[in-house]
Amino acid sequence: MTSLVENLERVEAAIEAACRHAGRARSEVELMAVSKTYPAATIAEAAALGLTLFGENRVQEFATKALNAAALRDALQNPAVRVHLIGHLQSNKAARAAEIFDGVDSVDSLRLAERLNDAAGKLGKRLPVLIEVKLSPEETKAGLDPESREAAQLLESLPSLHHLETRGLMTIAPWGAPDDVTRACFRSLRQWRDRWAAANPKLNLDVLSMGMSGDFSLAIEEGATRVRIGTALFGKRAPYAGPPE
Repeated sequence: MTSLVENLERVEAAIEAACRHAGRARSEVELMAVSKTYPAATIAEAAALGLTLFGENRVQEFATKALNAAALRDALQNPAVRVHLIGHLQSNKAARAAEIFDGVDSVDSLRLAERLNDAAGKLGKRLPVLIEVKLSPEETKAGLDPESREAAQLLESLPSLHHLETRGLMTIAPWGAPDDVTRACFRSLRQWRDRWAAANPKLNLDVLSMGMSGDFSLAIEEGATRVRIGTALFGKRAPYAGPPE
């Protein structure tokens, strides 16, 4: 067996174990394979094994993969295969992101949401999005402060952005934090989701995208409906070597 087959089996077993421990069905948790910095051939191999949801960090990186790799183009012809942008998106790249991605999971401002809505409208599509929420004090983390006026304005405006399909929330836990801190971050996202869903009944906020290779079990126990796994599936990630975004 290839290492990807073996790694996928281990990840699936760990997800199932976490779901059992939390008293949840395995079907409640979606696996996103985070393919950023990995070659197009790796994505094609993963799709051939049945993985259908992929996460990429950069607009240009994925555009290059999709354009230059025949195997990946073939995989993307499968309507079940979806690729979402999970990295920070500058508003001036919103049009290209709306064109090449099946969803944007890192909406962190009203301006970006408006740009994506306009771009999706011109493409004649409805673009699934997640709101990225910043629940970590780290300066490098992107996302909205959930208590900010910007967050309130975004939530108020999303129902009128008809070319966006709001699906839920996303966050990244602090790097290297103790389990109790990580768990508190995930619990906080769930609590914000519950609060915002009650206050904004026109919005669908069912998706909770939280948890990565090192902490997805905790995320599942705290209510994650989507976990983002890269290294545990594909092995050690090489640093990004492409042009800056």
